[in-house]
Amino acid sequence: MSKELAPPFLLSQPHRRYNPLSGEWLLVSAERTSRPWLGDEEAPATGDLPTYDSSCYLCPGNVRANGERNPKYNSTFVFANDFAALQPDSPAAAFRDGLLRAESERGTCLVICFSPRHDLSISRMNAAQARSVVDLWSTQSASLGERFEWVQVFENRGSAMGASNPHPHGQIWAGSALPLEAEREDATQRRHFEVTGRSLLLDYAEQETGGPRDLGSDDEWLVVVPFWAVWPFETLIIPRRPVSRLPDLDDRQRDSLAERLTQLLRGYDGLFEAPFPYSMGWHQAPFDGIERPHWQLHAHFYPPLLQATVRKFMVGYELLSEPQRDITAEDAAERLRSAINAANPSAAHVGG
Repeated sequence: MSKELAPPFLLSQPHRRYNPLSGEWLLVSAERTSRPWLGDEEAPATGDLPTYDSSCYLCPGNVRANGERNPKYNSTFVFANDFAALQPDSPAAAFRDGLLRAESERGTCLVICFSPRHDLSISRMNAAQARSVVDLWSTQSASLGERFEWVQVFENRGSAMGASNPHPHGQIWAGSALPLEAEREDATQRRHFEVTGRSLLLDYAEQETGGPRDLGSDDEWLVVVPFWAVWPFETLIIPRRPVSRLPDLDDRQRDSLAERLTQLLRGYDGLFEAPFPYSMGWHQAPFDGIERPHWQLHAHFYPPLLQATVRKFMVGYELLSEPQRDITAEDAAERLRSAINAANPSAAHVGG
């Protein structure tokens, strides 16, 4: 397939792009960043953190908000969220009155600390340390998948994304019902598989590998600014072999993923020379005992910054009509790829 950038009109004129994974369109307004005011400015993030903070409720040995004391852990650490949005013992109940419907939801919420060090974000880890995070995601997914249908692994990094603590950590919410994004992605991947007999995301990975939006691919993974990206420096990570869930990853895939993650996140931090905020999460096939050969594991990274201190807001047209972005995915990929290469000089330079 062609690795051309895009037809010229797509690089300079307003146009719409289709997202086959969500089934939605978005508006791309190229070069809109030249307007006089871009939006409210964020305070620049700081990466100057101690290795241990006595006031941090996630550091080893410290007391959390609920009065419990953390163990003096030396690797990763998992505990039930002290202010969980889901409870495992919620009673079954349902309500319906005309157009009004409600039902109970059973689940659990975990906090997962990536490291005992207060300052060791994934972007600062070596491959072995990042591999321990990958293994943590996988083992916890397998365990929760024995009880719950949907297992959502995610990380909010930075106060701009609502993270209340800079200690490197993420969360896992597991529930008994499929949420909206899971239902949507299951339907789009299923339709593609029924028509073609192939995986939608594996087909997409084959088309993008080595192209202008490729941020770093090897035999196991593609890291890409998706053609349909909504957020300015959004990325998508896809395994290049069929795999449905995190626990299904073999050692070679896990080792490669650890390297891809650290390289990408160093690039993010280098883009504006500050710790880069983002929300990321893994979408894996539901744990319901049903075979889903159409479902391909993947991770979304949604960073909010358009410039070093300027946030992209989803308001007005975006809320009422459809998503809109101000720079093309190709421009974002070129800038992010340069930052990744500069932040990882010992690694082979990535495509484009």
